Amino acid sequence: MRILMIGLLAWVLAVITAPIQAQPGSYSEFFTEDEKNNIAVFKRASPSVVNITNSRLVRSFYALNPQEVPQGSGTGFVWNEDGYIVTNFHVIQQADRVMVTLQDGTTYDAALIGADPDKDLAVVRIEAPDRELVPIRPGDSSQLEVGRKVIAIGNPFGLDTTMTVGVVSALGREINSVSRRTIDDVVQTDAAINPGNSGGPLLNSLGELIGVNTAIYSPSGASSGIGFAIPVNTVKRIVPELINYGRVQTPRLGISLIPQPEYYRRLWDISGVIVMDVLEGSDPDRLGMRGLTRVERGRIRLGDVIVEVEGEPVRNEDDLASIIERYEAGDVVDVVTRRDNRLLEYEVELQPPARR
Repeated sequence: MRILMIGLLAWVLAVITAPIQAQPGSYSEFFTEDEKNNIAVFKRASPSVVNITNSRLVRSFYALNPQEVPQGSGTGFVWNEDGYIVTNFHVIQQADRVMVTLQDGTTYDAALIGADPDKDLAVVRIEAPDRELVPIRPGDSSQLEVGRKVIAIGNPFGLDTTMTVGVVSALGREINSVSRRTIDDVVQTDAAINPGNSGGPLLNSLGELIGVNTAIYSPSGASSGIGFAIPVNTVKRIVPELINYGRVQTPRLGISLIPQPEYYRRLWDISGVIVMDVLEGSDPDRLGMRGLTRVERGRIRLGDVIVEVEGEPVRNEDDLASIIERYEAGDVVDVVTRRDNRLLEYEVELQPPARR
């Protein structure tokens, strides 16, 4: 009996430790459902992902002719069959030449179509055959939840078409853009994002775009499990404007703002947006809003200080811009200001953006 038990135990151990032998044509049976999903998403989305490199013309002190010097690289993705490519603004910032390499290795010179430094987004265009352009399918970032699986595809450290997998770690984060404006509702993920991933797509398990990988938090400069992506709902709003107009069509309130506002807020110990001047003929002008005025002995007198728009507090210019950009020219917004310790309320019709 003892010998029988020892033999049975040896047989069980042999079965457990034996390598799995996949039968021809049935290897997929040994993939988990999650692995199958990862493979399917990569195959579907990777043809949409491009490598972006840029260079600058630098004139040497000792040479008359400028030299083209590589400046950096990043990632982008195909927006539509017309050759429009979406990436981060900081990927192509200050570039004299931008080149886009498709998955098949073909490289094209790209023309800058439009950029929004405030949201760190840019659109370039290449002249490539339709058959080589595979647009990515936008999703809906409002449907995201913490814990949902996400997939990032990009070119970290120049290693093209690299996939990493993680989850949505948090929602509603805020990060600063290259213009120091706040980008709202940013998606935080632990999918590994490294230098070179910037501008690449963050996808859900359906292969839909749910964000544009933009930044990481890392003391070392490499992935530390904290990456940030601009939500796709922001991208869907901004990219068509960049394609059609070259910039975001943010309406105007009809006022001008004071330079170095933080200095004057501290000087006058106030919170809000200081109105420097009111544009003639605008709604604020018609309604009696006031800017700064000069009084006796050259002193400056405060006029209106915007403290609230549409029921939302306004502490600074960033708050004001974040609210106004949600509206279109012709919309009427409720603006509350403080003047001489009194609260005043205006119903202001927003004006079209200034022409270039």
